[in-house]
Formats: sequence, structure tokens, C-alpha cells
Amino acid sequence: MSFFKSNIFKLCIALSMGVIVLVLPRPEGTRFKISGDPDQRVLQSVESAFTLVAEKSSKTAYVVEARNPGTPEATAGFLRAAVDGLAVAGVADAEAPAMTVDYVDGLSPKAKRFLAMLAVLVFLFIVEPVPLEITAICIGVFLVIAGVSDVKDAWAPYMHPVVLFIMCCLIFAISLDKAGITRRMGYFIIKRAGTSVTKFTFIIATGLGLASGVMHDAAACAIGIVTMIPMMKAAGIEPHSNTAKFMMISLPFACSAGGMSTLIGGGRCMVSAAFLKEYTGIEITFFEWIKYCLPAGIITVPIAVLIVYFVFRPNPKYKLPQLEKAIGPLTPLEIKTLVIIGLTFATWLTKGLHGIDYSITGMLGVSALVVAGILKWEDIHENLEWGTALFIFGGGISLGLAMGYSGAADYFANLFFPLVEGKGWFVLFAGVAVFGALVTNVMANVAAAALILPIVIPMALMEGVDPTVLALCLGTATSFALLLVIGCPPNAIAYSYRYFKSSDLTKVGLVATPILLAALILVAATWWKILGLV
Repeated sequence: MSFFKSNIFKLCIALSMGVIVLVLPRPEGTRFKISGDPDQRVLQSVESAFTLVAEKSSKTAYVVEARNPGTPEATAGFLRAAVDGLAVAGVADAEAPAMTVDYVDGLSPKAKRFLAMLAVLVFLFIVEPVPLEITAICIGVFLVIAGVSDVKDAWAPYMHPVVLFIMCCLIFAISLDKAGITRRMGYFIIKRAGTSVTKFTFIIATGLGLASGVMHDAAACAIGIVTMIPMMKAAGIEPHSNTAKFMMISLPFACSAGGMSTLIGGGRCMVSAAFLKEYTGIEITFFEWIKYCLPAGIITVPIAVLIVYFVFRPNPKYKLPQLEKAIGPLTPLEIKTLVIIGLTFATWLTKGLHGIDYSITGMLGVSALVVAGILKWEDIHENLEWGTALFIFGGGISLGLAMGYSGAADYFANLFFPLVEGKGWFVLFAGVAVFGALVTNVMANVAAAALILPIVIPMALMEGVDPTVLALCLGTATSFALLLVIGCPPNAIAYSYRYFKSSDLTKVGLVATPILLAALILVAATWWKILGLV
């Protein structure tokens, strides 16, 4: 019986899931996209087997559909053979971009291998038979072995600018803790919450959740965690207890929800606005985004904390320490720390003006903390959770990018969105929200927005729906990456302190995701209607 509880058995189950996906039939589909063939020479050579899908074609590529699905000629392999034949015959332009054949409504062999790998990894992330850092490292390994990616593309995301940004947030939290600012923040909250763990958690989680729209959700979560942990230790709250889970999961959930409130709360918001402008010419200003999305943030932040509270009820026996002694005025060390971090936050807020990436200005801030004597390298080396930043989140980015270039994301998008096409703005909005929230758990929310918007904006225009609605929808719905530790930076940051298991986050995420999506859809159906957007 003990074998069935062992990590070896869990690993066998994970591998079995991958094998099952591999042996399942692969849908070839009937439509294929041909790029690099402006004169449609490939189509001319296969006209007996394929017909042009005019409404899905453009100047740079065109889509063909098989006349007789299920036959050997109705495959991507047949089309690629035609491309090779043109190249051999010298018909293709040697100076033009290479002709390529991609799946539209089918699943490519590469995408199927990716999905088999994904099944294994998701199981490992939830059940944790091995440390998550090892699982995250295996993402790069599996991508190369499965032939989904080359070595460079598999490992490069582990040092992605977002990974460096997460490092900056964690280092800022270390500096705030060392300077004593987190103790001051804890004192301030306890003065209002008393010794109640529940009140303390609600105040810090909702407060930083709402603030994450201004200071970015990852930074807000990191600051909250280092403020919370000393209080938890003083109260004797043990890791993996319900009380610890309530406190440590409430914060990332609240910060993720609050990040949707402004354009700078998370990259997903800026990408959604940028794609909307690129595809339609419609621009959402900073204050317009606040007008539409701030109410959703205000509503979903406390709901997120409430959900975690009901799933992991804290034990009332735990009491926070009473702080009777006044904490005194700010020290010179605290002032220096606040000035440097404040200036860094200011550069993040004004990124749209100067264009310098968050990781660059963040690392400048880290350097300033060391030069000013606030931190030493030993402080960073000993306290930074390298495994979280480099491996867990870097691996998550690598996995998400692979989902895009393997074709798996496109396959599911083309499978899902026809179900909501032609049914009005509300069904389209709800469909985009649900799909975005699910996909962003295994794909960075920025990448999810970049994938989905080009698909749904034309659908909105065809149905007479303002595409602004879908851009706002995607920027907000992808905030709910609440199912996996790799789903978003706040999840990974909170997990790095090991006060809960990955499966704990998944458990509460399964409850929170549909409820928060329902709240978002309700806001859209009421508030946006009042504003005349829908």
C-alpha cells in the first residue's frame, strides 16, 4: 500500500498520462495555412485536393481546405510535398521567404508531443513528487527531447526579462525587511486589526491587492509576504496549516485580481491595449482603463480573499503579538530604502514615456540599494529564492512560449472560439474570459493576450461588437491565473516561502476561478452598460 503513496508511483502516473496523450488519435484537420506563396502556386498544384478559403486569407498567407477530408491527399504532409516539389522544380522564388504549411483546425505532430509533455508537467506541478524547481528545470529538457524546441529557445526564457523583474521584486522585499519597513507596516496593520489573524490578513491582502494596480502585482505581493512572515512566526503559525495557507494564498490572489485595475498593474493590460490599437486603431488611455476596470478590481480583490478564507479556515487560537511600544520615526536607513524603491516604482509607472524595460530599471534600483549600503551581496545571496525566480517562473515562461510556437494554443483557440461565434457580445465576452483565464495558467498572461486578441478582434468586428470590450476582457480575465504555481508571478513568489503546497493553491484556485470570472462578467454586464461600452 505504501508503494501507491510513494513518489515513484506518482512519477509513473505522470508518465502514463503523457503516453496516453501520445497514443490518442491526432486530428489532422481540414484547413491549412500556406505562407510565403503570394502567387498561390501551391494551391494551383493541388487544386484537385484543396480549395481556397477566401475569408480566412490575407496578402501574406492564404488558407486552403481539403475537398475530401480523411484521404491521404487531405493532409499537411501532402501540401508540404507540393511545396518541396515546387522548390525542386525551381518554380519558387529563391529570394522570397520560404513557403510554409501550418495547421489551422488540426493538431500538428509537434503540438501533440507538446500536449503529452504538458500532461506530465501539470500532474507533477500539482502533486509534487519531486521539488517544483526540478520539475521546472525538466521543462527545458523535455522541450528539447520531444523535438518541440531547440536548445536555445528552450533555455533562453529562464533568463527572460520578466524573470529578472521578479528577482528585483524579491530583492526589494529583502531590502524593506532588512531596513525595518516591513516591521513598521506590520505594526501599522496590527494597530488596526488587533491580534486577529483574519483581520490582519484581510487588511494587508486587500490593501496591497488594490495597490497592485499602481505598484505592479508582483512587487505588491513580495512586499506583503515579507511583512506577513515575521508576524506568522511570532504567532507560532506553522507552515502548511490552514491558517498559513489562508494568509499566504490570500495575498497573491488579491494582488493578481487588483493588478487588472490599471494599465501598469500587469503586462497583460498593456499588451491588450497595444494589440487593440495595432489591429483597430482604437486607443485605450490610462484613465479610460481605470474607468472601465477599477470597479472590477475593487470587487474581485476582497472576493478573492473571502474565497481563500472559506476554503482554508484559519484557526482562531492563533493570535498576533501585541505591539504596545511605539515604533518611532523613520530611520535614515528606512528613508534611503524608500527613496530608492520609490524612484524605481516611478520608473515602472512611467515606462510608457521612457520605454525602458522593467528589468533594466529594476536592476538599477537593486544596484543602488547595494551601493547605498542598504544591502550586501550576502543579503541577496542568502535570502533570495533563486529557484523560484530562475527555474519555476523561467520554466513557466518557456512552457508558455512553447505552447504558442508548437501550435497547441492555436489549435485550442480554433477549437473553442467557433462555439461562441455569432451569439452576441455577452457570450463572446464570457467565452474569451473563460478561455483566457484557463490558458494563462500554463502560458504567461502577456503571451495569452498576444495569442487570443488577433483571433477574437475580427470576430468582434464581424458581429458589430466594440473590440475594446474584448481587449478589456482579456486584460482582466488573464489576471485569474490561479490554478498553478507557474500561472503568474505572485503565485510563484508566495510559493517560494514554502508555507503551502502547490496542490493547495490548485485546490482553492478551482473554487476561485469560476467565482471571480462570474464577478468580472457581472461587472461588464452592468458597469460597462452604464458607461455605454456595451
